[in-house]
Order: sequence, then structure tokens, then C-alpha cells
Amino acid sequence: MVFIGVRAAPMVALTAFSVGVTLAMQAAHSLEQLGADMYVPDLVMVTLLREMGPVLIAVIVIGRSGSAVAAELGTMKVSEEIEALEVMAINPIQYLVVPRFLAMLVMLPALTIFGNYIGVLGGWAVCRFALDFNTAGYILRALQSADTWDLYSGMIKSAVFAWIVITIACNAGLHVEGGAEGVGQSTTASVVQALLAMLVMNAVLTGIFFFSA
Repeated sequence: MVFIGVRAAPMVALTAFSVGVTLAMQAAHSLEQLGADMYVPDLVMVTLLREMGPVLIAVIVIGRSGSAVAAELGTMKVSEEIEALEVMAINPIQYLVVPRFLAMLVMLPALTIFGNYIGVLGGWAVCRFALDFNTAGYILRALQSADTWDLYSGMIKSAVFAWIVITIACNAGLHVEGGAEGVGQSTTASVVQALLAMLVMNAVLTGIFFFSA
């Protein structure tokens, strides 16, 4: 959990803050022309909770933690450590995969919540210092714009992404062939596959939420 989540927190915070700042500036640029810049907090909050938070934080975790898991397990495979575990009657799935699976299922949603907070803080920085928003007014508008389902939908996405990412990473690591070169190729393939699967699943889940609402 420390490796997958806690050590990724600084990268997640920087990414989320940047996204919050960018969303606020882009929204302000368009909404000011309509005289509706008071809706900037609404857009920042809802976009982060529903879409940008879960997706971008999953991308960070895929690039950092998913690739590391694939490389770690792949190195164990080519150095025959996994075969050694089997010889000692230790189930490699239970010993190596399950802890990583559970850690990802816990830490990715936790990182998403953390990132949402930091992203809203980034939006506040723009609204407070560039648009002369009142801090209490920003918080009030942001809270009024979002309902609990916006948070829950993001958390559901995050949990599904965690399942996809760690399954692909572990599968790639355990099926490495061909020494060090195979480890590199398998790690690269796991990152690409996880990104594609995550983006496709994001579209599917968004469609389900949209049509069932």
C-alpha cells in the first residue's frame, strides 16, 4: 500500500492541482464571455469528481505503480523465483498477486479522493487570486453544484480502474518470457493495455451512468 499509494501521493497532488488550475482558467475564459463566471466552481467540482479525477489519477498510477508491479513480477519470473516458491509449496498467486491486488483496490480510490481535494484547491487558487472570488462563496458554489452521486460515480470508476490495472500488470509480469528483454517488453505492453482498457471502460461506465440517470 505504501509502494502503490503513499509514494505516488506527491505526483498525484501535483497532477490534480495542475488540472484544477487549468480547468478553472479554461472555464473562466469561456464563461466570462457569457457573463457566467460565477459557475466556474461548479464546472471544476463536477468535472473533477466525475471524470478528470478518477481518469488522470489512474493514468499516474498505471505509469508509476502498474509498470513497477509488472517489472517486479517479470524479474521474479525470469530469475526463477516464482518456480522456487512453487517448489516450496507456496502458491505464487496467493503470496505475490493477492497483496498487490488488495493494495491497489484500497489505494487508487483513496488517491482519487485525495486528488479531488487538491484539484478543487487548484480551482480555488485561480478563482481567489485571478477572479476575485470570495473563499466562502467558492466553497458554497462548489458544494451546491455537486451531489453525492458525482462522488460515488467517480469512486466506482476508480475501483473498476484499480481492478483492471492490477490484473493486467500482474498477468503481464507472470507471463514474461525471454529474460531481461522480455521483462521490458512485457512492462511496456502492460502499461499500454492498461491505459487502453481504462479509457474504454471509462467510456462504458460514463455511458451507463448517463443513460441510467
